[in-house]
Amino acid sequence: MARVLAAELTKNAGLSILVDNKPGAGGNIATREMLRAPPDGHTVLLATLGMLTVNPYAMKDAGYDPRTDIVPVCLAVDFSNVVVVHPGVPARTLAEYLELAKRPEGMDYGTAGVGSAGHLAGELLKARSGARLNHVPFRGGAPAMNDLLAGHIPSLIASAPTATAFMREGRIRALAVTGAKRSPFDPEIPTIAELGFPGYAATNWYCLVVSSKVSPENVATLTTLMNKALKAPDVQAAYGKHGMETLAGTAAEAATQIARETDIWKKVIADAGIRLD
Repeated sequence: MARVLAAELTKNAGLSILVDNKPGAGGNIATREMLRAPPDGHTVLLATLGMLTVNPYAMKDAGYDPRTDIVPVCLAVDFSNVVVVHPGVPARTLAEYLELAKRPEGMDYGTAGVGSAGHLAGELLKARSGARLNHVPFRGGAPAMNDLLAGHIPSLIASAPTATAFMREGRIRALAVTGAKRSPFDPEIPTIAELGFPGYAATNWYCLVVSSKVSPENVATLTTLMNKALKAPDVQAAYGKHGMETLAGTAAEAATQIARETDIWKKVIADAGIRLD
């Protein structure tokens, strides 16, 4: 995602962009690195839902507070999780899947890890449905998908970029998407909300953010630059290929999204006892 955006900024804004991957600790290493950089607007973090609304509430000390240390530039993309099963699972609908999950042994579902968007989506579905959904965390979406394809686990709640290609090849079966609306890229897959759980919504989203010490003038400049890049046809096509919908918008809209999602996931984290440390 970042490299696609960087290429567009380089091409049309004449900027020299370095994409610096800082994996680890659920994104906390990258977040802390951004906060240590000079607050001149030249260091921008492509932050996940987890970095902004999960880590600070599922860790004893995340090392930052998104409410005071970070300000949004704009939203970047949004994409659903997908409830998918191995072809050997005798469930062709979400209702049949949840019925299987009401057996004493329940239903195992894999995700990219504890506290991931897929895990949160699963806990929300578990709470709403009363089904015995057993979380099996992996170290990333790719290892989880490999185990599903091999039949080692019956189901996943996977991100659209992880699952889309395999769904279209018929190697896994999609039962429902977790977004509030159907994906424009796979519109035949129903939402969990329309399958008996009104109001259900759990998506992955990314937001461009900077240190709260960056001046409002620089934040406004970044918002303009990022919006232009995100709306470029090449960027939207590249993201759409992986089932991601481009958002863009204002900093205020991003702040509203962060606040709304924080309220939702803080409760899920507390009720499910999710801990990341």
